[in-house]
Amino acid sequence: MDYRRFFDAAVARLRDERRYRVFAHLERDVETFPQAIWHRPDGRSQEVTIWCSNDYLGMGQHPEVIAAMVETAARVGAGAGGTRNIAGTSHAIVELEGELADLHGKEAALVFTSGWISNLAAISTIADLLPNCLILSDASNHNSMIEGVKRSRAERKIFRHNDLTHLEELLAAAGDRPKLVVFESLYSMSGNIAPVAHIAELAERYGAMTYIDEVHAVGMYGARGGGVCELEGVMDRIDVIEGTLAKGFGALGGYVAGDAAVIDAIRGYAASFIFTTALPPAIAAAAAAAVRLLKARPDLRTAHQRAAHVAKHALSAAGLPVLENDSHIVPVMVRDAELCKAASDMLLERHGVYIQPINYPTVARGAERLRITPTPRHTQEHVAALVEALVDVWETLGIAFVEPHLNVDAQSAERCAYPEFKLAAQ
Repeated sequence: MDYRRFFDAAVARLRDERRYRVFAHLERDVETFPQAIWHRPDGRSQEVTIWCSNDYLGMGQHPEVIAAMVETAARVGAGAGGTRNIAGTSHAIVELEGELADLHGKEAALVFTSGWISNLAAISTIADLLPNCLILSDASNHNSMIEGVKRSRAERKIFRHNDLTHLEELLAAAGDRPKLVVFESLYSMSGNIAPVAHIAELAERYGAMTYIDEVHAVGMYGARGGGVCELEGVMDRIDVIEGTLAKGFGALGGYVAGDAAVIDAIRGYAASFIFTTALPPAIAAAAAAAVRLLKARPDLRTAHQRAAHVAKHALSAAGLPVLENDSHIVPVMVRDAELCKAASDMLLERHGVYIQPINYPTVARGAERLRITPTPRHTQEHVAALVEALVDVWETLGIAFVEPHLNVDAQSAERCAYPEFKLAAQ
C-alpha cells in the first residue's frame, strides 16, 4: 500500500484551505533585538524587525537571564538526565518552583516542559480527581485548555466568552456537584481581559473550584508580575494559577501554582508529567532569574504598556483596523485568509517587517488578522516604520481602512509617542 499518498493528500488539503504554514527562518540577535536576520529561501540574508514575538519584555535577551543559563549549563551540563522520578529533581527546578509559588502567593508550584503540557496535565488530572466533576470552560479558551478538558473523563459545558450571566446559569443548574471553572485572564488573539474578580465571586457563591490560565499576563501585569489576578487583587481567590516561562519570562516551560495538596496530586497522577524528561537545569535557572528580576522591575512593565499604547495610537491614527482592547496585544484585522498571508509576505519582503498571519483554526474564518506585540525595545523609529509599511501594504492589496487614512510619516508617529518611551529594556 502507498501510505504516502494519504499524507500528501492531507498536506494538499491544508494548501487548498489556505492553512498551510510557512515558517520564516529567523535568527535573533541579543544585541539588536527586535532586529533579526531573515535567511531567505533564495539563500540571501536580510535584516528584519520582529513585531510578533511572545518574548514580550525581551527577557530572552537580558544579560542576567543569559548569564544564569550559561553558568548553570557550564556547571551541571546541558540536559536534565531524565524524568524527575528517575534522574532526581535539579536544584534549579526546586528554586524555580519556590520563586513561582512566591510570585502567586501559593503554597506550591510545579514546573512542566511547556505551558501546553501544564494545561493538558493539570486540567485533566484535577477534573478526574473530583468525583462527578462538571467542567465549565470559556468558549475562547486556548487549544491546550481544550485538550485538557477533552482528555478528562468529566462532563463539560462551554459558557459564552466572558459571559457572566451564562456562567452563572450553568453554575446554578449544576447544583452541589463538584465544579471546575476553567478560563484565561488575557486572551491572546483578541487581547481582551476576563472579568476575573467577578468569576471568582461566582465560583465562591456556587461552590466551584477555579483554574486560570495567565500565560499572556505573567511578568507583564501586577506589582511583581503575578498577572491579572495580582493586578485585580484576587490571587488568593483563584484555586489554581497556570502560567508559562516562555513569554513574559523569555525562557521555556509551563507551571501551575496552588494549594500544596492540589499540586502534589497533579505531581503524583499526571502521566504527562511523570513520564516526561524534566526541564534542563540551565533553562530552569534562566527562568528563575527572569522571575526574580521582574518581581523587582515594575519599570519594565511600565515601558511595555507604554510601547503597546504608542503602537496602538499610531496605527489607529493611520486608519488601520486595530481591534480595541485593554491589554498589550495589538490585533490588526484583515478578515480574509489570502489577504492576511499576502500582507504578511509583503511586509517581510518589501519592508523587512516580520508579522506572522493569524488564520483559521487559530481564529475563526473571517476573523483573520496580524497580531502585533510591541516590546520595550521597540523604538519610536520602529513604530514609525511599522505604520508606513502597513499603510503601504493596505493600499497595495486594497485592504479596507477604518476611515480615510492619514499620511503618517516618521515625525508624526514620533509625536504621538511619550517623550520617555525609550526606556532601557535591561
